[in-house]
Amino acid sequence: MSTITPDPTMEAISRAVVQGRAGDTSAARQQLLTLWSTIGVTGDPLHRCTLAHYLADLHEDPAQALAWDIRALDAADATTDARTQQHHAGLHIAGFYPSLHLNLADNYRRLGSFDAAGEHLTAAEAHTPDLPDDAYGAFLRTALAEVAEAVSRRDVSKRASAPGPAA
Repeated sequence: MSTITPDPTMEAISRAVVQGRAGDTSAARQQLLTLWSTIGVTGDPLHRCTLAHYLADLHEDPAQALAWDIRALDAADATTDARTQQHHAGLHIAGFYPSLHLNLADNYRRLGSFDAAGEHLTAAEAHTPDLPDDAYGAFLRTALAEVAEAVSRRDVSKRASAPGPAA
């Protein structure tokens, strides 16, 4: 059985996420940006993936969110199961991909790039077997259906269920 070691960077990311979800998005963004400058673009991929994923949610502008979501996906590609399991036993990097591709699809959709959105929806769907059969998995499956429907309507408005600051 592996021992989970406390990770001050992941704890700092979590604190900023909580602050952002409590409504202080500006302070949360600043904390995450400060952490990003410490981690660096070649730092621990799990840290980069997690931070970029949550930082994207703190941007109302889909172009800014897209930039962070691309960084999150790139970092996920460099992360291993062994590394994710140092953070949380039983965690697999494959389970990250449905959410990462969903966010990219939604950003591209909001920017009116419907073909790119469709490509990421297809990628997200390919990874849905990696989702847990729980409330989180159900939430992501519902969000994927919402984004697919919005793409089919060529709707660029923010989804009510999308993470991030209120419009």
